[in-house]
Amino acid sequence: MSRAVTAARATDLVLGRIGWARFKAGHPWIYRGQFEMPGGTPPAGPVRIVDNRGKVLGTALHSPASQIALRVLTREPATIDTAYLIAKLNDARAYRDRVMDARGARREVFSESDGLPSLVVDRYGDHLVIQVLSAGLEAMEGSLLDALNEVYRPASILARNEGSVRKLEGLERGVVQKSGTTPDRLEVMEGSHTLEVDPWKGQKTGLFLDQFENHAAAALVTKGRVLDAFSCTGGFGLAMASRATEVVAVDSSAEALEIAARNAERIGLTNFKFIESNAFDWLKNSDLANERFDVIVLDPPAFSKNKSDVEAGVRGYKEINLRAMKMLSPGGILITCSCSHHVTEELFHDVLAAAAADVHRRFRIVEKRAQGRDHPILVGFPESYYLKCFITQFLD
Repeated sequence: MSRAVTAARATDLVLGRIGWARFKAGHPWIYRGQFEMPGGTPPAGPVRIVDNRGKVLGTALHSPASQIALRVLTREPATIDTAYLIAKLNDARAYRDRVMDARGARREVFSESDGLPSLVVDRYGDHLVIQVLSAGLEAMEGSLLDALNEVYRPASILARNEGSVRKLEGLERGVVQKSGTTPDRLEVMEGSHTLEVDPWKGQKTGLFLDQFENHAAAALVTKGRVLDAFSCTGGFGLAMASRATEVVAVDSSAEALEIAARNAERIGLTNFKFIESNAFDWLKNSDLANERFDVIVLDPPAFSKNKSDVEAGVRGYKEINLRAMKMLSPGGILITCSCSHHVTEELFHDVLAAAAADVHRRFRIVEKRAQGRDHPILVGFPESYYLKCFITQFLD
């Protein structure tokens, strides 16, 4: 029996001029003040959205405390219940089965890009780690858990709901076991080797799944001495090590480096050097010490988490790329990433151009990459295009 939350019974919300324009353009977010609530403020959960003539335009998740008040689910009338969620989860799973090779870890649901706004579902073998990022979806937690169990039959479901966005939604933050028992450590395959995952405390939900395909691309251009800066648990370095003479992994987290070291030992790699240090400081000091590398990877955390951070973030990206460019051997490869969606591809290119000009060196772009196919980019929703990965080469 579905735990139904029926949009037809919810208060109709009437889109205003700006809200209608956003909806018509295909953007899935409608902000507070861009619609009217003639029946009063409805509780968190699914609502119908209508135009000023009462025509039903679709359904959305309503979050009473959030500035992102409506997250569009459908562009037609629909009953939002367990059966609806099961259908959307099956669609998301079928997409990934079609475009990806089978692997032990992948993102099964990428929020708006899969028609399930504010939901993240990552699978590590038989275990699911989820994030529920809106009050509207939180109100449907029972139906969501029923749907996840129906589609995936997981051994466990762990909710990593500690993200700061939940505070903006008026929700509690924390890590909660929803079903089964999620181990402290899991092992999954990436390519031909096994990685250790910390689902309870690791970055994001345990691994940077969005970089898996970029790890493989980086390995193809690897030769000589490699620097993996902001290495976390060593995803890039581990993928590149078999083609490198040495991999130097630098990160400020001792715990992340310990996992990286165990992963390297499990694979049988002996050409790793792990350095616990602030990567900014380490790059500066190593530049001054005339360190040289044949390949450098920069995969920092997001420097620009909102629009007000963009200027400071650009300075940070320029600083680390400038240092890396100076430390490359002639003909060397710089693989540089930004996971800040506010830093557009064009702006990131401009940052690299400015850094190259300052060090009086020419670089060419070998390849532009984004997040993996299990993190698809939704047309009309630029927020879903967050990861930029440029593979570049030092010419002269």
